[in-house]
Amino acid sequence: MNPNDPNQKDDTPLDATLAEARSIPSVRVKELAERDRRRMLNHFLALDQDDRLLRFGSVLPDEIITTYVQKIDFAHDTVFGVYNSKFKLVGVGHLAFAARDERPDLSVATTKDKVAEFGVSVSASARGLGVGSKLFERAAIHCRNADVDTLYMHCLSSNQTMMHIAKKAGMQIQRDYGEADAYLQIPPASPGSMLKEAVEEQVASLDYALKANTRAATKWLGNCLD
Repeated sequence: MNPNDPNQKDDTPLDATLAEARSIPSVRVKELAERDRRRMLNHFLALDQDDRLLRFGSVLPDEIITTYVQKIDFAHDTVFGVYNSKFKLVGVGHLAFAARDERPDLSVATTKDKVAEFGVSVSASARGLGVGSKLFERAAIHCRNADVDTLYMHCLSSNQTMMHIAKKAGMQIQRDYGEADAYLQIPPASPGSMLKEAVEEQVASLDYALKANTRAATKWLGNCLD
């Protein structure tokens, strides 16, 4: 490499890392609703056996996964998703709320009326883009604004991705017989946290609408050309 040649690019690891970061698309996390249920089911059914084991703790058959998706109550729980450029759901985070009395194992960790448990899955095509971390961050700020101070995750100790997310978030991790429980203490809501969640949801909704309209237009054009 000639340092005096202004036209020659510096191929250092730092430059390579920055170039890679610029090439990674933005991850928009949107709250899902009833209209997304079918795509949620397609997302979960597309998980292979290893991914089903990591997400649910066992290799669930299609029938049980279908029942699980059908029973999700969007009025009680909160579900977040990430759509790719082809309007395919590639990441799902399920935030399930429970009364403190219903979870005596967590009652010592909070003085609030309810606690939250988080489960996340990411399609193989979207690995390495920070989808899981973004889903977790969105779940955490939603808990904060919903007056929930304890976020809980239960997963296999072999789930290195979730262990990394938990450690990065500063969660307390307890391991027992190949499984792990992780707890995150969340600070009270603030005007800043409320505004941040509102802005993120608005941006994600615009992104969702754009991708949906683009997909519809592409499909319409394809039908016209047939």
